[in-house]
Amino acid sequence: MLTISEFGRRAGLSHKALRLYDVSGLLAPAAVDPVSGYRQYDEEQLERARRISVLRQVEMPLATISEVLAGTDEEALIRLDRWWAAQQATNEARQETVEYLRDRLLRSGSPGLSPRPVLLRDVPETKLASIRVDVDQQGLMGVIVASTLEIRAHLTAAGAELPGGSWVIYHGAVTPESEATVEICVPFGGTVDPAGPIGIRIEPAHTEAYCTISRDECAYPRIMLAYDLLDDWVRTSNHVTTGPVREIYLPGFRDLTGSEPAVDIAHPIRGLT
Repeated sequence: MLTISEFGRRAGLSHKALRLYDVSGLLAPAAVDPVSGYRQYDEEQLERARRISVLRQVEMPLATISEVLAGTDEEALIRLDRWWAAQQATNEARQETVEYLRDRLLRSGSPGLSPRPVLLRDVPETKLASIRVDVDQQGLMGVIVASTLEIRAHLTAAGAELPGGSWVIYHGAVTPESEATVEICVPFGGTVDPAGPIGIRIEPAHTEAYCTISRDECAYPRIMLAYDLLDDWVRTSNHVTTGPVREIYLPGFRDLTGSEPAVDIAHPIRGLT
């Protein structure tokens, strides 16, 4: 058995951190003296403590650490990779936003989005696996990436057919200051049961208006110009929307770069009024 001081020194954790992890249920001491309240730790707890210390250094939230360390090492690796992919996506989105602003400052008065057509297409009834999450603009891309990976892993394990691509349906306005519900969707074929946050549903057949943007144009707030283009077209063409707006990520989105077509901004519509 190790005292809290010795255990903290060997694990690289302070007394304050160890008490926090005890209260949060992340790392309880092996024994607590009923009279003095002194905590003692088992030497076998050092590996878990060191893992917690490393994960805190990369700013992983305590709740996420608890999930990562809850199962086997193999399960922990999957959860760690999924979380890190979300962090990278968030950082990339922030970088793209800064680059957009720099471009606007350097080229004052230039159009932020080149002209492009708004097109119509019929979308057949589609089976979807989806996760609904409340999120603000800062955490949006990380949530999209993490949820898409989780859904695809579930579908793959169930033997589903994956045609490629994914959708994000916006059930409210996501802004830097406020959260709204988004639904991350992956189309599939076959029979799959829901699991945890993953639901299974049918997206009805519909007609939608859409415009396509490049990988570079996905950065917030540049992407909002595509939404404006679509909204203006719907309004001036006298169409009526029949469902929430969505972003349809083309197959291989994460590997696309620069001016390559990457995302369709789409709105279900009901024809001419």
